[in-house]
Parts: sequence; structure tokens; C-alpha cells
Amino acid sequence: MRPAEGWKDYELLDASGGERLERWGGGILIRPDPQVIWHTERRAPGWEAADAVYHRSDSGGGSWEIRNPLPVRWAANWNDAVRLYVSLTAFKHTGVFPEQAANWKLYLEIIKSAARPVNVLNLFGYTGGATIACLAAGSAVCHVDASRGMLEQAKRNAALSGLRDKPARYIADDCMKFVKREARRGVKYDAVIMDPPSYGRGPSGEVWKLEDDIYSLVMASRDVLAEKPLFFVINSYTAGISPAVMGYMLSSVLSSYGGTVSSGEIGLTVKSSGFVLPAGGTAVFSQ
Repeated sequence: MRPAEGWKDYELLDASGGERLERWGGGILIRPDPQVIWHTERRAPGWEAADAVYHRSDSGGGSWEIRNPLPVRWAANWNDAVRLYVSLTAFKHTGVFPEQAANWKLYLEIIKSAARPVNVLNLFGYTGGATIACLAAGSAVCHVDASRGMLEQAKRNAALSGLRDKPARYIADDCMKFVKREARRGVKYDAVIMDPPSYGRGPSGEVWKLEDDIYSLVMASRDVLAEKPLFFVINSYTAGISPAVMGYMLSSVLSSYGGTVSSGEIGLTVKSSGFVLPAGGTAVFSQ
């Protein structure tokens, strides 16, 4: 388990009864988490003083109960390298997956140690945390996401992090179509990051289902890898695909490049207990 560290504006204060109690800057939020199956005593004072609580609906989705006024959006700082806007979305999310800081640290370290120009392809780039970490380390990044709204948010986050003028491309496209087009063009990348959803749709209605499509995308992405790639990372929040399965897939697809593959969970340290809450799986190929 690799816990996310280095956050200045995020804390997982407590976790109990299917919910997380979190501090996002000056805001205290309660959000559902199906992994939290225990019912420990809720001693942390934030449970009663939370500014907003997300309630799931029996018919799907849910809504926020705002108990105290919050800004429309506010900033969260990780390690003085990544700054991201936080906001309350309709799907319980905040625009930031804080556990991914465990991987941002890895990207920073690998890119900086390479001591050469690095070109990164970030697929399903969302609001840009990984993109910003790679830009801060000195690489160029091609950030691809099907949602134009997410692309605009990623650009705003890059500007917030002081990286507006760094070499980044933001592309609204279906990831598979984009990768195949880059391969035909002969474009090569030193690193690939994938953070795919369990289910989604591309900008032209393309259907993405993780279990059915991830292997094909990894195979296609091999065609855009440089002769000696630095790293290839796949993240997953789907319980049906374990980190070991993703690791096996990377090992089989990338065996000709040498290197090593590791896999495991990433998580968040719960302040009240000191235990680490699992928050996703990651497989990493690196040289």
C-alpha cells in the first residue's frame, strides 16, 4: 500500500459507516465511500461540524446538503507543486482524487531522474493532477479527455499551479481513437498514464467499459511508446480488476522493453486511527 503524502490542503479526518470525513482546505465534507464497511465510533468533531454532506439517492445519484456556506470553488495544494480547484459536483466528487498524490510523487521522481527531455501521454486526464505533476517535473504532456469541460478545468488548474506556459496539449477525443491516430503519425511518448473510468462515453458517443476495453487500449498504446520508455501506469477504481491483474497485463504487453512491473493499492491515511484506507489500484512499469 502506498499512502498519498504531501497534502497541505487535504486530510482524511475519519472514516466510518460508509462515509469519509474530509478536510478540503477550510471546508469539511462528508462523502460516501462503499469501502468503509466498518462502524467505528465517530469521535472526530467534524462529523457534527461538517460544511456539506453528500446524500445518495435510492434512485441513483444524489445531492449535497449544504450546512454552511462554501465558495463555488477553492484551491487545494499538494507539495507546492500541484494546485487544483475543488468544487462540489453532482456526483459526490470534488474534481480531485487525493489518493493519486501517491502517483504524482512517482512521476515527479522518475521524470526528474531521467535528466533528459520527456514526453508524457496522459489518457483520461480528468482535471489534470497527473499532467501538472509531470509539467512541474519538466516534461511535456499531451492531456486527453473526452470531456471538454474537464479539459478547461485542467487548463485552469495548470494556470493555478503557475504552469500555464509549459509545453502541454489538451485534446478532446476518444482515447482509443487518439492513440491510433498518433501511431499512424509516428508520434512517440516516453511515458503513458491511464486513469480510466469503469464506464464512460467518448465525445461522439463511443462506449467505454473498463473490463472489455482496457487490454485493447494498452496494446494500441504500445505503438506510441519510445524505444526505451520511462514508465507506463494504469490506475483502476474497479474492484473487479485487481492491481495484480493490471500488473500481469503490463508485464505481458511490455515484456520486450525490459524494465520491471509492480502493482498494489494506493490509499489515504485516516487521521483518527492512523490506518490507511484503500482508495484504488495501480500497476506501474518502469525502467
